Amino acid sequence: MTAESTVPSPGAQPRDHGYSAVTVLPPRPADGFRFPVHRPPAPGPSPLPLLTADLAAALPAACTLGPADHRPVLAALLMSATLLLRPGADRPVPGVLDELPAVCGRIAVVWLGLAALLAAYAPDRALSPYGLLLGWALHAAACCAGRGLVRGHRHRALLRRPCPALLVGPAATAQRVAAGLLRHPRCGVRPVGVVAEDIGGTGGLPVLTTGTEVKRALVRDGVRTVLTVDPAVRTAQGPLLRALAESGCAVWEVDAESPAYETRDQLAGFSCRRLEVGVRRRGSAVKRALDVLVSGILLVLAGPVLLGCAATLRIIGGPGVVFRQERIGQDGRPFTLLKFRTHRPADEHEAATRWSVAGEPEMSRFCRFLRCTSMDELLQLWNVLRGDMSLVGPRPERPFFVTQFSQTYPGYAARHRMRTGITGLAQINGLRGDTSIEDRARFDNAYIDNWSLWQDVCILLRTAAALVRSTGS
Repeated sequence: MTAESTVPSPGAQPRDHGYSAVTVLPPRPADGFRFPVHRPPAPGPSPLPLLTADLAAALPAACTLGPADHRPVLAALLMSATLLLRPGADRPVPGVLDELPAVCGRIAVVWLGLAALLAAYAPDRALSPYGLLLGWALHAAACCAGRGLVRGHRHRALLRRPCPALLVGPAATAQRVAAGLLRHPRCGVRPVGVVAEDIGGTGGLPVLTTGTEVKRALVRDGVRTVLTVDPAVRTAQGPLLRALAESGCAVWEVDAESPAYETRDQLAGFSCRRLEVGVRRRGSAVKRALDVLVSGILLVLAGPVLLGCAATLRIIGGPGVVFRQERIGQDGRPFTLLKFRTHRPADEHEAATRWSVAGEPEMSRFCRFLRCTSMDELLQLWNVLRGDMSLVGPRPERPFFVTQFSQTYPGYAARHRMRTGITGLAQINGLRGDTSIEDRARFDNAYIDNWSLWQDVCILLRTAAALVRSTGS
């Protein structure tokens, strides 16, 4: 858990660690790089046809399984296991031969598991080696045939109507990549514009240098794909890429200058890889379930401690035990943050704009203890239970400082893509108190871009270890 505020004092300016971000479109709190697209986001084709093909492929293979009265159950097991072992995200130009090893391998795993299950629970119906091989071969052939039909239909559709794409990066490099893509229409990608700071000479695709032009291209051309043509774009244009991803675009990085031998994905001869930017919405429900479960349990277990702290503060400082302050949460929405009052500001203006730390000279010893151990933050578990905050996420800040930092530090406004948290990746890396706001924003955005449930668990465990060592601030 963290201190009451994460704002550097006027006399202690945030340290510059050499990181700088050059943005084509200057970040403004007003739009926050948001590109509203008046259509449902669909960065990729529907998974339903491939799911149907995988389910149908299990039916002919089920005919090789034992007596007919048990085939429906075994077929259902085959279909369920096949769906659980589906390959991951589609490649930019997928093909049946490209995914043949993965398809055959996952089907082999399914049949080996089924054979082991039958041998353990129904030895009299165990599969023979011949039956196992025959079932696997029929299943793999049917699956490849079904996927071949789906892939062929999609490929023909792409040839008729290629996917519009924007290229982001140095104009000269982007124009060269665009020319290569246009010379190979079978790749299914049609560049429609370049987002760059420099014009890069005459001719070629139009160069978009303002947010308005990018928004217009998204709506007018129906852009669904974004290609970055330089590794520096990931940091220099981080807010832009996140905004494009959140508007429904799939973001790929193309190695335009030299081949990347660690990747097998190709686009018109260029090595490429999918970039994970923006919030992974598919994990939102799981993250919220973890928040509710853990915060509810901790509130019950910490009940006596909360009552003891409240009673002590009432005796020491009089009424007003609970401190309420407006903070900015997900998507810029304000909420009321709760914590134990350890310091009484002179007025509302001071409460909104002044930063205080654990070493305030007028603090009582008990209040300083609460601040140093972060026990004053325990009431924020109620914010988590209500849905204002999460256990793990970027720390929320006051509106005054959110406006100031959004104008000063690239990427700071992008922290509000996710629900704010009691602790986070920046805090466990020592970014508390008088530390760089720029570094905090970078750590927070890295956490959001690479979110996983396991990462949340690790951050919570490291936070608990820090509290045991009494490293609060």
